Amino acid sequence: MASITSKPALVTLRKILSEIRKQSTTKALSENQMVQYILQQYRKHQTTDQQYCKAIDEMHFKAKSYFAYLHNCRRYKEINTEFKGKGERSVEDTARMVGFKLPHDPK
Repeated sequence: MASITSKPALVTLRKILSEIRKQSTTKALSENQMVQYILQQYRKHQTTDQQYCKAIDEMHFKAKSYFAYLHNCRRYKEINTEFKGKGERSVEDTARMVGFKLPHDPK
């Protein structure tokens, strides 16, 4: 994840926090355990003068994958609630929906 202040790592962190904010029920992100864990991992794997993280690319890839997972889960829920069907329709309901009349219906 490189340094927290490096541009790609910071952009990815902001995207992750934005997705968590959109899905969270609480307003304060500082109280969210998921956010605390993510920030802890970012701090743990950052590069400093005294420490060199060999897995910078791997951790950045994991962060981007996690962002994609959060984003796509939220989109799935939105699409599912918008287009979810009400189950199987009866013949009468289907005929009414397309504008047909059944033979036993009055004209």
